[in-house]
Amino acid sequence: MQTKAVVINQYGSKDMLEEATVTLPELGANQVLVREKATSVNPIDWKLREGYLKQMFDWEFPIILGWDVAGVIVETGSAVTGWKVGDEVFARPDTTRFGTYAEYTIVDDNLLAEKPSNISFEEAAAVPLAGLTAYQGLFDHGKLEKGQKVLIHAGAGGVGTYAIQLAKEAGAYVCTTASPKNHELLISLGADEVIDYHTTDIKETLKDIDLVLDTIGGETQNDSFEVLKENSGRLISIVGEPNQEKAKEKNVIAKGIWLQPDGEQLSKLADLLEKGKMKSIVGTTFSLSRQGVYDAHSVSETHHAAGKIVITID
Repeated sequence: MQTKAVVINQYGSKDMLEEATVTLPELGANQVLVREKATSVNPIDWKLREGYLKQMFDWEFPIILGWDVAGVIVETGSAVTGWKVGDEVFARPDTTRFGTYAEYTIVDDNLLAEKPSNISFEEAAAVPLAGLTAYQGLFDHGKLEKGQKVLIHAGAGGVGTYAIQLAKEAGAYVCTTASPKNHELLISLGADEVIDYHTTDIKETLKDIDLVLDTIGGETQNDSFEVLKENSGRLISIVGEPNQEKAKEKNVIAKGIWLQPDGEQLSKLADLLEKGKMKSIVGTTFSLSRQGVYDAHSVSETHHAAGKIVITID
């Protein structure tokens, strides 16, 4: 099976992106072939493009980037029972060199979720990687419970917008940081307290936070220790391992996490989307072309995109 795709043939800048026709592997017994309608851009895409993750993923070229998909099943493997041709699905596929900046992609059947009928393919494609990262950070690792206080850094980002909604739905008191232009949006998503990180020091305004979800790292991550509740606070970072000396000083848990694709959890998110208890904030859309992906990466690399950056596929 061949597919048109946007690929890289070497690591480097956005100039390395190019259009190509790629031969996909043979469909496995427990896999499906999806005709894509949309995918989305996440920081892992351009970090991998630049070569930062080549020790973790030692792949041959060409590499198709992208690890979110929404589309329609066009073929099923011999052992697939729960899915059929024509089903509308979305997924965070396994991390392979055959990503989702393509017209077709292969997905393991256990990673699929049914696309909610009340949302578009673009809205569905925005969810898997960012939504699952938010869910696992808050609940699997962060152990967030009803009535607790959570601080979500960069609330207007892809992970942040889902994390705010999930934390609110779980009954937490939600604090978040954002530029003033995004405050109204974040309040509408359920944030109880929105802090302008340009003018306000979180160390002076927040204390006894049960959980910090860090999507920024660096100085912001270090400052987060100051606002955590002593002896029981948790700092979960999606951008790197936090300082363990600081964690010991305050007797808190601090760890970096790596997303695990999970179709069952994605189905939980689908249910929230179906019931209108969560929504995707699609900030910008681009087409599947070299120029479209180039422009999408440009926006993502600013670190200031509101909502998700989605790529549509004709």
